Parts: sequence; structure tokens; C-alpha cells
Amino acid sequence: MLITDMKMPFPRRLTRPVRIGGIQVGGEAPVSVQSMTKTQTADVRATLAQIRKMEKAGCDIVRLAVPDLEAALALKEIKKRSGIPVIADIHFDHRLALSSLEAGVDGLRINPGNIGARHKVAEVAKAALERMVPIRIGVNSGSIEKEMAARFGGPTPEAMVESALHHVSLLEEVGFDLIKISLKASDIARTVEAYRLLADRVDYPFHAGITEAGTLLAGTVKSSAGLTLLLAQGLADTIRISLTAAPEAEVFVASKLLRSLGLRKSGLDFISCPSCGRSRVNLVRIANEVEKGLMKLKIDIPMSVAVMGCPVNGPGEAREADIGIACDIGAGIIFRKGKPLRRVPEARLVPEFLKEVVAFVEASKKRQ
Repeated sequence: MLITDMKMPFPRRLTRPVRIGGIQVGGEAPVSVQSMTKTQTADVRATLAQIRKMEKAGCDIVRLAVPDLEAALALKEIKKRSGIPVIADIHFDHRLALSSLEAGVDGLRINPGNIGARHKVAEVAKAALERMVPIRIGVNSGSIEKEMAARFGGPTPEAMVESALHHVSLLEEVGFDLIKISLKASDIARTVEAYRLLADRVDYPFHAGITEAGTLLAGTVKSSAGLTLLLAQGLADTIRISLTAAPEAEVFVASKLLRSLGLRKSGLDFISCPSCGRSRVNLVRIANEVEKGLMKLKIDIPMSVAVMGCPVNGPGEAREADIGIACDIGAGIIFRKGKPLRRVPEARLVPEFLKEVVAFVEASKKRQ
């Protein structure tokens, strides 16, 4: 079943909701953004520092790898000090899942098939249910069970779906239904087809993404293409952009994608022109430095910024943005809500522009 609403740009598949801490996933909740820390989880200080950067970039939920007991024990302090819900990513050892639950995590990501015997899966599910902690079943094409691959002739969409359904049955058999599911491949076609097939079989919410998508540029293109197809068909309730890059970059891209599709109202809409022979400043450098600066700020209000390089479209776009730059020869005029504030030399444009962004955000929050 699809949820249709004139206010929604795309139909949404109707799913049963689950709660990850204070964030609802599924039902009629907005699509949420997830990412994964890339620190050693046992390093509490470094992990929390990374979580704070992700939160500023717009992350709703953070996932942490828990490869050993040291990492599991660190979760208690991380959970206490994290500003967003925490999910523990567990493989192979069910005791790490139990320790993570004792530490107070908001969610688990496991593959029941690699946790071991059914009684181990049942033990984890019972402990999670007592705490009302959801479990995500994560199926990746690269780790499909051998018997599934043999049955379907490889890690096909059908094999991924059957693997997920088998894992779901392991949880349902012990009365656990606080479930999310992901079906990820490194190519778009298999990923989209797998989600389509599974959508007809279950009503659990979907965590969506293209796994191992690549570096910042290539991965952004591939992830955005795949997720746009899934979002347009209502097949994503929470998303992760997987990049060989800093996690806050993943979050920035994901938030930008949702806002571009009209699926996220708060956050940043960043507009910049491609530059051409009319530009008399180093617009590529200015735009990149502005973007890096914006990623360090927590912008949780609807806001548009524009960085424009010449007098053709520049003044118009800059006036339409909340904060904008229209550049000319070696300088630029900073606009706020359509009104020119001041002309700034090129060397000072980026810090002065970011200063105005911060001032705009603070003023907007005071009015709320």
C-alpha cells in the first residue's frame, strides 16, 4: 500500500513504524538520514568527536561498528554523550549484541544467519524486545549465504530477498517484529529490483542505500541515482549514502538529496554556478571552501545559500537566497534576503559569508 498526500512529492509505501531512540522510522515519518562512524569505537573521544560532526551535518541516527568487547564496553559512555540515537553493528558474536543492549543502544544491526545457533538469535531477540530496541536485518550482495547463491545462480535480487525473508523468519519465530530491513548491492539495478521484490512480501520499513558506492564524487553520483529511484517509488524509510569519505560528507550528501527531492524541509539548499569565462574570481575555490565551512555548521532550519560568479545570473540568484554572493572583478557582494549588505574583497569572501550564515541561523532560531 502507498501513502499519497498532495503535500508529499512521491507516494510512500505504508510500513509499520519502529522507533530508534527519539526517531521514528517507517509509517508516515519523514525519511531519516543515517551514517556510520569510521573511528575505532573503543576510542570514545575520537568517536564522539566524529558523531558531533555528523550531527551538525544533519545526521539523524549514527551506527557504530562493534567488532570486539572493548568496543561494546565503550558504547555506554558514547550513548550517554551522543546527541543522536546510536545503533550497534554486530556480526558473528551474539554476546556483543547482548553487551551492546546492556550499554543502552537504541538499535542493533545484525545478520541473524551469521550470529549462529537459533538459541543465540532468540537470546538477542528476547533482550532487544525487553528494551523495545529494533533490529535491522542487513543483507549485502557480497555476503549472501552460499546455499542462497547456489540456488539462485549468484547474489541475484531474488537471492537477496530470500536471504532477508529467512532472517526475518528467525526473528518472527521467537516473537520479535521490531524489524527494519536493508538489501544492498554495489550496483543500482540489483539493489532497486531487490527492494521492489521484497516490498510485496513484507510491511517492515526499509533502510536503503547503494553499498560500497565509491569515493566522494563517484559515490555521490551512484548513490544519488540509486536512492532517487528508490525514494521515487516509496521504497526507503531511512537512508545512508556510503562513501569512501568522511561520514559528515555522507550526511551532507544525503541531506542535500532529500532536500532536492522535497523530502526534507529543514537544512541547507546550496546553490553555486559552474563558473565560466565571465568569472573574474576563483569561484571553484570559493564555492568549495564555502561548502566545507557549511558542513561544519549545524543548520537545522530551512535555508538557502548561493555562491554566484558573474553579473549575468549572479545578482538574481544571490537575491533569491537567504544568504548569497554575487561576484564581480576580484570581489563579491553579500546579500541577505535580497538586500545587499556589503562588497567584500575575494580574499575575505568566504569567512565573511560564513559569518553571515551563522548570524542568519541564530537570528532565525531566536524568532522561533
